[in-house]
Amino acid sequence: MNMGIAPFGVPLEFWLFAGTLLGVAVFHHHTLSVALIGLATVIGYKLLFVGFHTGPGVAGLLAHLQHEWVTLTNLFGLLMGFALLACHFEKSLVPMILPKYLPGDWKGAFLMLVMVFVLSSFLDNIAAAMIGGAMAHQLFRGKVHIGYLAGIVAASNAGGSGSVLGDTTTTMMWIAGVHPLDVLHAYAGAVVALVVCGIPASLQQHRYSPILRDTHVHTQIDWGRLGIVLFMLVAAMVTNITVNSRYVQYANAFPWLGAALWGAIVLTSKVRRHDWELLPQTALGSLFLLSLVTCASLMPVEALPAAAWTTALGLGFVSALFDNIPLTALALKQGGYDWGVLAYAVGFGGSMLWFGSSAGVALSNLYPETRSAGLWLRHGWHVALAYVVGFAVLMTTVGWVPTGTQQRVAAPVSVLLNPG
Repeated sequence: MNMGIAPFGVPLEFWLFAGTLLGVAVFHHHTLSVALIGLATVIGYKLLFVGFHTGPGVAGLLAHLQHEWVTLTNLFGLLMGFALLACHFEKSLVPMILPKYLPGDWKGAFLMLVMVFVLSSFLDNIAAAMIGGAMAHQLFRGKVHIGYLAGIVAASNAGGSGSVLGDTTTTMMWIAGVHPLDVLHAYAGAVVALVVCGIPASLQQHRYSPILRDTHVHTQIDWGRLGIVLFMLVAAMVTNITVNSRYVQYANAFPWLGAALWGAIVLTSKVRRHDWELLPQTALGSLFLLSLVTCASLMPVEALPAAAWTTALGLGFVSALFDNIPLTALALKQGGYDWGVLAYAVGFGGSMLWFGSSAGVALSNLYPETRSAGLWLRHGWHVALAYVVGFAVLMTTVGWVPTGTQQRVAAPVSVLLNPG
């Protein structure tokens, strides 16, 4: 593939993508338009000048999209489905009874972040963030501080970083042959990061709008809606485990996760009505994310340096700007990483900006005010601090221990990147 134009030694694609992200940050009321224009610009440049990894011209573009369609379809299905899930959870009235069991001060807000962290360890981090957002809406009278929303995203990404069930990137590692125990030590940094960012975020929220204490004594849980939530989550989780453990060769041939979730939605449509009216607005937010993910997948990420703890640290900051899925795919292809350190870096690092992780973008569908990079950085400053502190603790306690799985993951990665 032709390297094309590279101002200051950096391929032009990166500059175009950086300009797109800058446009998202500045024109946060027109994020979808900016993202689509940026994607069209990158595609046009590659069509006319440098081609794609899969070949030149339209044929190369179509081949690339063939490689990416499963990831994109799964992500779209999860984002749309989890919007319905979060609504069912909120209407189950479970969030309304939580104040009876949570402290009334900032510690109650912090314990809610801990709940999101735990949920994300065995659920997808998108679901954990959406559930956390729904709980916060009830607990704080709909007045949720942006710093606390950043804390919810950080908690969901931290909780998923040490579990192959908790994040798309760790699931990719599992598909590629990395043992689940090889990412578990990511929690050494993730737990510390949760505390470092969770306490300031909880204090921000308590000052802005304390937990609602006048819970109705006779509030009754809607067990039908709660059952729908559990059924949807179990369907996605069982499918994830089954496909990735027993049918790895088919994992990237079809969007199993999205299909399982929507199958559960169809099967439960007679139990309670789904809030279909949420889908048009959710679709716009999802399309925005898919535009950024597609744009990121077109980047020449092979320009990244070799595996080292410093590289992993840097990838955490990069993942706040660039989607962590292609970064993880490249790291798996390179080999030589400590997978737990990498999982923490690319997982939690994406929390530093609202569009740095799918959990953040999903939550922005519920809270559009988060779609300002400036406000996120200003009020969510504690997330970047937590990332650095957590990484330092992870390196001090566990260290950098590459698992030597380069040959073990080489063959499956070719399936992951080139399905069929």
